[in-house]
Parts: sequence; C-alpha cells; structure tokens
Amino acid sequence: MVMLPLGFASGLPLALTGGTLQAWLAVEKVNIATIGLFSMVGLPYTLKFLWSPLMDRFSPRWLGRRRGWMAIIQMILAGGICLMASFSPDKMPGAMAAVALLVAASSASQDIVIDAYRTDVLKSRERGLGAGLSVTGYRIAMLISGALALIMADRIGWHTTYLIMAGIMGFTIVFTIVAPETSYSPQPTDMGQAIAGPLRDFFSRPGAILFLLLVVLYKLGDATAGTLTTAFLIGGVGFSPTDVGTINKGMGLVATLFGAVAGGSLMTRMGLFRSLMYFGILQAVSNLSFMVLAWIGKSYPAMISAVAFENISGGMGTAAFVAFLMALCHKKYSATQYALLSAIAALGRVFAGPPSGFLVASIGWTKFFFVSALVALPGLFLLAWMKMRIESMERS
Repeated sequence: MVMLPLGFASGLPLALTGGTLQAWLAVEKVNIATIGLFSMVGLPYTLKFLWSPLMDRFSPRWLGRRRGWMAIIQMILAGGICLMASFSPDKMPGAMAAVALLVAASSASQDIVIDAYRTDVLKSRERGLGAGLSVTGYRIAMLISGALALIMADRIGWHTTYLIMAGIMGFTIVFTIVAPETSYSPQPTDMGQAIAGPLRDFFSRPGAILFLLLVVLYKLGDATAGTLTTAFLIGGVGFSPTDVGTINKGMGLVATLFGAVAGGSLMTRMGLFRSLMYFGILQAVSNLSFMVLAWIGKSYPAMISAVAFENISGGMGTAAFVAFLMALCHKKYSATQYALLSAIAALGRVFAGPPSGFLVASIGWTKFFFVSALVALPGLFLLAWMKMRIESMERS
C-alpha cells in the first residue's frame, strides 16, 4: 500500500509549477509573454534522464539507496514550495521562476527515485497492482494541487495555499521513512559505469530494439486520440466548457483511477502479456466510441459513455504499461533505465499532436478517431510477435 502515498508524493508538485502557477500568474496580471516563458520551468521533467545516473551511483547514508534520496528531495521540495509562497510573481517574476525551476527539477528527481524504488521493491506478481496504486496516488495529488488548490486560492489566497501544499509535501516524508527497504543490489562502481552500464545492459538483451519500439508504439493510438479530445468535445460536437470540465475532466479522472486500480488488480491473475494485450485492445476500441459520438453529434449519454470507456481503458493500459517498463529495468540501473524508457515512451505523445490537427482538417473527426484506432494496431501486432519474450520476463 506504500505505493499509493509515494505516487501521491510524486504527483503533488507537478501542478504547483505548471497549471496552478500559471493561474496565479494570470490572476496577478503578469503579461502573457512572461507567462509563456514560465512554461520552460517544466523542462526538467523531459531531461531528468541526464542526471539519473547519479542516483544509481550514489547512496545517501540515511535510509538507504532509494529512500534516502526520496527523503532528501522531499525536504527540498517542501522548502521550495514554501519559498514560492513567499514571493509575489508580479513583483518578483525572476525569483519566482528560479524557485519554480528548483521545485520542478527536484520533483523530476523525486520521480526518478520513486520509479526506481517501485521497480526495485516490487516482485513480478506485484507490479501490476503496485503500478495501479502509484498511478492512483499520482492522479489524486494532481487533483489536490490543481483543482483544489485553485479553489483554495480563491478563498484564502495564493500564499496561504502554497504554504498548505508545502506542509502536505513535507508530510510525505513519513511514508518514505516507513516504506520497506529495497533488497540489496550492487551499485555502479563509478560514474562511467553508471552512465554506460544501463545502455550496455539493455542493448545486450535479445530483442532490445523491438522492446524500445514497443515502448513507443503501445500507447500511440491512445495518445493520438487524446491530444485533441478537448478540442473535439467543444469545437467538434458543441459541448460547453462546463460540460467538458465536469464530465471529461471530473468524471474522466474518477474513471481513470478506477481503471488503474482495476487493471492492476486484474494483472495479478492475468499476467503481464495478457494484460498488455487485452488492455491494449480496449484502448484501441475506446477510440471508436469517440468516432460514434462524432457520427451521432451532441449527445450527453454518448459523451458520458465515451469518456468513461476511454478513461477506464486508458487507466488499465497505463497500469500494465508501467508494469512493463518496470520489468524491463535491471535493479542495478533502475533509476537510469526507467528514466530513459519513460522519456522514450513520451515521444509518441509529443509527436502525435502536430499531425493530428492536420489529419482532422483533412478527413474530419469521425474518420480521425477511426484512424487513431488503426494507429494502435502496429503496437498490438508487435506485442503478439514478442509474446514469448514478454512471458519470459514474467518469470524473472
């Protein structure tokens, strides 16, 4: 159960340097050019693999290899968020940006260590449920530091809200202290080994390139449809922003949490390969529910069904996919390998957006969602091709 609060700790700082901070800047009437520049604060999340070898190579003496890093970073995060509360972004935007960047870099570092800890501590049969609980904690934290923080700021002010968030962040150290220690695994002996070792280990495995290709392709259909879902619901079929906020964001979050936990629980019986295959098929089919919505037009029952189906299947697929990434990592290099694999997985989300807009303009929404379901098929075919390799990973 420690995966739930650790997932929560991982997700809490994200909105505080992203959407929630952007809202604060807008309320304080910071000019739009400056607000745009603040988006660069999120860069450490993309580049975190660059310093992940440090966390494989070195172990703090307090609490051990992974928990020691977690505790140190959580203290820095609590202090950094508290420091953000002391600034007024309209009067000191430079100072706020610098501290926000420190918080984002610390948050990305915490993600590295929590991902590595989860990879190290969970046994093969526990990965699915552990991943589901971690995703659930992460999403709950984003809701608290996002939607709830905005509501709080409207009532008690931004400075007080950020102080409360800093206190919540500081409290997560308790869960780090009581978390079980990972089993012993050898560390890299020097930085050269910490940097080159993860790559050498991964590419020495049979089918390494195919595994990387599967990492990119597995969620690609889901990402293709997801990049324009909000635009489709508002501009494509005419739902109001309130409808989208309530149903797509609110109910969608609940559905995702349900899917993540349900998917993780089912994985304990189904195993890694069958979970990846069945949940991947559900993800592809869920895109067709938006095709149906585009075909019949504005319909609340159809919208609710499509959003629920897509988010439940997406949550299940995410739980299986996170378990798959964990299975690909060697415990000696889990911080670096997981950071690299998650960065590679994000390529699909990054590159799916630009062509999706042109595709909609060319063929319309109905055909677009049909194509997005087809985009999921190469990943499923590759998964079927690699069945024996993936099933052998379950026994390791």
